[in-house]
Amino acid sequence: MTFPVIGVVGGGQLARMMAPAATALGFELRVLAEGDDVSAVSAVANAPVGDYRDLDALLEFSKGLDVMTFDHEHVPGEHLYALIEAGVNVQPGPDALINAQDKLVMRAAIDSLELPNPAWAPVDNVAGLIAFGDKTGWPVVLKMPRGGYDGKGVRIVGSAEDAAATADWFDAMSPLLAEAKVEFSRELSALVARTPDGASRAWPVVHTIQVDGVCDEVIAPAQDIPLEVAAAAEEAALRIASELGVTGVMAVELFETPGKGAGFLINELAMRPHNTGHWTQDGSVTSQFEQHLRAVLNLPLGATDVLGQVVVMKNFLGGDNQDLFSAYPVALAAEPAAKVHCYGKSVRPGRKIGHVNLVGASVADVGSLRERATAVASIIRDGRLPTGPGAATTEENA
Repeated sequence: MTFPVIGVVGGGQLARMMAPAATALGFELRVLAEGDDVSAVSAVANAPVGDYRDLDALLEFSKGLDVMTFDHEHVPGEHLYALIEAGVNVQPGPDALINAQDKLVMRAAIDSLELPNPAWAPVDNVAGLIAFGDKTGWPVVLKMPRGGYDGKGVRIVGSAEDAAATADWFDAMSPLLAEAKVEFSRELSALVARTPDGASRAWPVVHTIQVDGVCDEVIAPAQDIPLEVAAAAEEAALRIASELGVTGVMAVELFETPGKGAGFLINELAMRPHNTGHWTQDGSVTSQFEQHLRAVLNLPLGATDVLGQVVVMKNFLGGDNQDLFSAYPVALAAEPAAKVHCYGKSVRPGRKIGHVNLVGASVADVGSLRERATAVASIIRDGRLPTGPGAATTEENA
């Protein structure tokens, strides 16, 4: 009996981090890479370069695969239908994936499920945006329905007077998505996985900390969250996965709204492993990457218990240090318990290039874990020990 061959469209860090899980289970992983220098290429033996927008390239890549899945949500839906017509096992399928590709479709789907949405509307022009803002109150969040990520394609419009400056966005794409700006206490994420047969599992709801629209830290599980809110958020994510026919891993990003409605509002969906689930690599019995592979192959799902009492994940972006490995001796000596994950990318300011995970034995460790993970990430990013108030000294880190 041969082991399955899994094809991943997209060669970013998510595909790269599926590789160790595939190797451990004996699966062959292939990647359709955007270029020969993208993140996954150095980690996957079979990584042909091809354009995910080219149906012929996708059909060629699909040969010999048991299942095709994704590192991102940008493959055109019509190509996915054509692949299925050609007999390719595509997971997740286009009917589910459209809810992660198009925020207007997603908002309508969440409404149809009667789950908590912020006030929203499609707006065709500046006048429509002003009408929405006057109705719901200013400021308003304006989003490009397709193509945005990590804060890109999102802008805050403070008033009707400011709305005139958005005309160029309507020239580029229309309609746009207008949302009432949510007053929230923190951001959360509910991560789940589902198989084609409908089996599903959830990880604990986590607290995510965003900086400039990019996930900076994750605390798992979310601390001091009311049990009923955590349960409702988990149930909402499982229901979305079931009702929309999602397969593989899905992240539901949430705003926590204490004392209002269900205690949360749904922000966005991602139908793939997600930055808010990177903590699972070292902090869960089954990582999101292994679980995604299990799910798309319709295998039994792994346990999602947390290892330890609390886990902290800290991203690091491109900074002053171009030679990341040169910082490893100091970074690894500073915190022997840290698990460092580097994405094999060239360094550019603001680019996600890696993350650090730390597992704690007590919930009282949260503050310490965050400081220690930040110190390791800072050393790698900047090539030196962090300085300033609260920074550990060289002796403490030695």
